[in-house]
Amino acid sequence: MTVPFLLMVMFLAGLLSFSLKRKHMLMMLLSMEFIILSLMIMMFYYFLNFSNEYYFSLIFLSFSVCESALGLSLLVSLIRSHGSDYFNMFNLLW
Repeated sequence: MTVPFLLMVMFLAGLLSFSLKRKHMLMMLLSMEFIILSLMIMMFYYFLNFSNEYYFSLIFLSFSVCESALGLSLLVSLIRSHGSDYFNMFNLLW
């Protein structure tokens, strides 16, 4: 097996996990981080062919870190306000 095929399987496994684990918000955040990690490895593998083009990978890494910090802060505020991270407890109509 080649590396790009394994990376695509990793990406698709993350998407499958994201779509199947919709009960808890923490599991959704972890599967999104897995998808971002697979995209990061794909970009690093792609930019390895070019010479010294790692800056875009660093920018993507910094944006993904900001996204994960925002997701965790949202999770903490939801747990403090509603008591758990179940999606069934949230009233979407208010």
